[in-house]
Amino acid sequence: MSEALQRLKDSLLAAPIIWKGDYPYFIHPLTDGVPRLEPSVLAAVVEIIESMVDWESIDLILGIEAMGLPLTSPLSMRNERPQVVVRKRSYGLEGEVAIDQSTGYSKGSMFLNDIQKGERVLIVDDVLSTGGTLDAILQGVEKIGAIIEAVIVVVEKGPGLKQLQEKYPHIKISSLVRLEMDGGKVVLLDEVI
Repeated sequence: MSEALQRLKDSLLAAPIIWKGDYPYFIHPLTDGVPRLEPSVLAAVVEIIESMVDWESIDLILGIEAMGLPLTSPLSMRNERPQVVVRKRSYGLEGEVAIDQSTGYSKGSMFLNDIQKGERVLIVDDVLSTGGTLDAILQGVEKIGAIIEAVIVVVEKGPGLKQLQEKYPHIKISSLVRLEMDGGKVVLLDEVI
């Protein structure tokens, strides 16, 4: 296991846990914005993602509001690729595509802007549980006519990633780590990268 991957895993194992009703919820700076994000953890995640991508095949990096931003910004700068963000509000720009997303946590519209037909897109996100948000985004990007080269999610929990891999066999969808909650603790599952 790489030092970068170990750094990410250690940070997840140290994440505080809160209870929302009967559901234990881990709080991590890459998935929630709190507690503070140590630069070494962000650097580790960026390093891992960079090593997974054929950058010659990427024209655009797409992040998902809000926690996709800390991930896509350093990738954009380091690899000299523009980035756009899936937003939760409309700007009314020409070519804007509204998508409806539904997850185990929320339901609503999101908006894609400034993605061109034929562009080769890398989608990066922080966490995938049910897959509802990402499914809607994949449909929206394909509707535009862009080519999704890869989707990389930092944390996979729940069945969503496997379901999306089955639904979109033509897209490489992967995660850096898989975890589940066991009562009040984070349990890391088998290696995925």
